[in-house]
Amino acid sequence: MTNHFEVVGDGPTVLLVHAGVADSRMWGPQVEDLGRDHRVVTVDLRGYGETPLAAGAAYSDAGDLLELLDSLQAEGEPVAVVGASYGGNVVLQAVSRAPERFSRVVLLAPPVDGVEPTPDIGAFWDEEEALLEKGDVDAATALNVETWLGPEADDTAKELVFAMQKRAFEVQLAAGDVENEEYEVTPDKITMPVKLFVGAHDLEFFRAGAEHLAGQLPDVELTELDWAGHLPTMERPEEGVALVREALTK
Repeated sequence: MTNHFEVVGDGPTVLLVHAGVADSRMWGPQVEDLGRDHRVVTVDLRGYGETPLAAGAAYSDAGDLLELLDSLQAEGEPVAVVGASYGGNVVLQAVSRAPERFSRVVLLAPPVDGVEPTPDIGAFWDEEEALLEKGDVDAATALNVETWLGPEADDTAKELVFAMQKRAFEVQLAAGDVENEEYEVTPDKITMPVKLFVGAHDLEFFRAGAEHLAGQLPDVELTELDWAGHLPTMERPEEGVALVREALTK
């Protein structure tokens, strides 16, 4: 198994998949809470946290998730899964490829296939690229912190996101071009219950994506969090713990 992962607790399995601006450290409060009565699996996708990324690598993040489940589940019982942002899109790919492996899906502002980039995310991409081309990784990291955390995030959240994004830049820039195979997302195969969350202070691209995805899934509940930006579980950690637990159990 290429990916670094950790398992905490005992009970029904829940897999937590981090955002693209983060790594598995973003789930600290959820691991502590859910680990009391669940088997909680956290994973670092390739190029994040403690998982390496080889130069010129060919791989699939969604395939890595399915391989991880293979390594953990001798009896193949379906699991619940929570995915944030980019991790939510990886979850959608994995669930589309092997829906029988999953019992419940919780998504926090995933990018959604078929939704055109909006001006706000286009401006972010342009600014980030310009900073990285100048070699100013710290400024690009700070831009990510400013963009992806909402107005209620405290200094602890900002420092952790900075550390996680800085680590991702270090690993990914060193690896250069890689080939990450994306599986097709097929909404009509995602028939298990889906809880979908988006923040009112998030970029328009993700709010539009949530509406689009909610219109495609057979069994979905969409909730807009009026206080949140892109990473609600980090912006209000106590409410983030309750949000995930309730989404998994109700």
